[in-house]
Amino acid sequence: MVEVDKLTHWIYTDVPEYNVEVEDEDNMRQSPFIWDDHLNRKIILWCGDITQLNTEAIVNSTNESLSDRNPLSERIFLKAGAQLKLEIKNEIKTCKTGEARMTKGYNLPSRHIIHTVGPRYNVRYKTAAESALYNCYRNVMQIVRDSHIPSVALPCIHSSRRGYPSYEGAHIAIRTVRRFMDRFGDDIESVTFVVTGDDEEVYTSLLPLYFPRSRSEEIFAAYHLPYDVGNETGEPVIAERQIRIDPKPAKAFVRGMMTDRPSMFEETVNINEVFETSMPVGAHPFAKMEVDIDKKRRQQIQGKIVAEANILEQQRRYERWLKRAKADDLSSVSQLRCLYQSGFDRYNRPVLVFISKFFKQYMVDPDKAAMYLIREMDNIVSKEYVVVYVHTAADKDNQPETSFIKDIINLIDARYRNNLRAFYILHPTFWFKFGTWFLTTFQISGLKDKVHNIPGLEYLYSRIPADQLDLPQFVHDYDLRFNGTRYYRPEEDQAIGAL
Repeated sequence: MVEVDKLTHWIYTDVPEYNVEVEDEDNMRQSPFIWDDHLNRKIILWCGDITQLNTEAIVNSTNESLSDRNPLSERIFLKAGAQLKLEIKNEIKTCKTGEARMTKGYNLPSRHIIHTVGPRYNVRYKTAAESALYNCYRNVMQIVRDSHIPSVALPCIHSSRRGYPSYEGAHIAIRTVRRFMDRFGDDIESVTFVVTGDDEEVYTSLLPLYFPRSRSEEIFAAYHLPYDVGNETGEPVIAERQIRIDPKPAKAFVRGMMTDRPSMFEETVNINEVFETSMPVGAHPFAKMEVDIDKKRRQQIQGKIVAEANILEQQRRYERWLKRAKADDLSSVSQLRCLYQSGFDRYNRPVLVFISKFFKQYMVDPDKAAMYLIREMDNIVSKEYVVVYVHTAADKDNQPETSFIKDIINLIDARYRNNLRAFYILHPTFWFKFGTWFLTTFQISGLKDKVHNIPGLEYLYSRIPADQLDLPQFVHDYDLRFNGTRYYRPEEDQAIGAL
């Protein structure tokens, strides 16, 4: 058992301090999260097993049926005992994504368990995932306050098992807690962020942005916080959806007509007569709208900062996936032999081969498939390379889903796109060619000119020597059966595309 009162509070945590020197202090940025030692004494960052904490409440990140088979949930249920399952079955039953429910702690050192359901992350629905994750942390903290719970331990609800990027999730977690503590901090004695593995480094680097421990850290935060830090509660804000409407427009109209207040309809005024000038307003050079140079420059700088931050976050995400790929057991994917390197093309560029027929999407874990792909390609993509996608004798069960392809595109770094010189599709069907054209034209930019449909092996051999291609026998049999022998025509080859 670990006593939460004996853990090191954030104000005394030994982490590097961030110092920033600002020449013009009168015009320097201001952080929305000010230096507050009173709050810093209530925050704890601890790496360990949450089920060992002797605190009033701990949080369990689970699924909608509260039966998630993740290591944390299984450990909580194992140590809490059978009574926890019985309470959930009889009273709680289900919990929607973003919501939170509380049960007793039973055999755990903590008196209560707050169960919440984190979102599954998908790049296409990033906004929905952010809102759901915010609701998880906000609802947990609301239960803590409403139930007069003095101390709570929070794990990473933004689970990597559900695909949520660690840094993006940590930003929402920490800022939501900070916003809540700003308003209701007097009602809570301590909030412990419980982390494991790589998450410790993530939280150590981000906590100073939201809980600065000195004036220099507060200044540092002002220049390194994300562009979007949410509203006054930490909730993600979408500017385009903020529509301001008078709550009672009809009464406002009547009020303008029946009282001495200005009416909604004003008299037309000839501004030229008022100013006694013959030149129409707007015609004078000084009256023309000019671009606010300072504002434009600020927007450009801000856009550059956001773009650089997105690139950095993408690189970090890729490195984390690569680290997992090197550590995890991916034999279930490698034994399919659907992706491998096979020799070099006529320009001495490595050739990567994907055999579509060997890919069984219903048998493959998408996360493991993604990890295997980046593990096999990471060294190859540092220089120019080509890909041969063998569509021979493939059916719908052998083709990766479009959503999976787009997720891979969003995961990989710039080397994959920049160093890819050609993407050859061998034996494509009409519908596959149409789907590829649609995908590269409307959904994935920058690849259309690199994709070439190859009708037969002889056309492929004009680009990659036959002795450099290790292809299954069924590919050769298929090509002979449908194309025959000596069907290669140089004049048709020109239409396929440049080397």
